[in-house]
Amino acid sequence: MTSDKEIAVDFESLEKRITNLEIKFSYLEDFLNQIQEVCTEQTKTISLLKKESRLMAEKLSDLLENAEGEIPNRKPPHY
Repeated sequence: MTSDKEIAVDFESLEKRITNLEIKFSYLEDFLNQIQEVCTEQTKTISLLKKESRLMAEKLSDLLENAEGEIPNRKPPHY
């Protein structure tokens, strides 16, 4: 049979473990929120970069189409 003193020690030990777990959980929760913020910002940045890339590709395509006949037939500068 366990004494009241042993039960009290076990209870204190469990209480400390639970407190430590709550602290760790709190840190993990904060870390998760930080990761979510970073992911949200990166998603916005990626969307913006995709849009800019598409626009640049369209402009390059337009420039190439318009410059087809305008390329001069001259010797390169190294001749």
